[in-house]
Amino acid sequence: MTFAHILIQKDMGTFKYKEQYGVIVICRDENEQREIYDSLLKKGLTLKVVTV
Repeated sequence: MTFAHILIQKDMGTFKYKEQYGVIVICRDENEQREIYDSLLKKGLTLKVVTV
């Protein structure tokens, strides 16, 4: 168990932390975002769309 896991458990009580790994792709515009999203979705990946 990592130090981060210990801190999270201490602060959150019975909260169970589950690590996730991701990649952020910087797109030129909304159209490119949609194209990349659709392409990755067809490959069966789990995706989340964000705008920053």
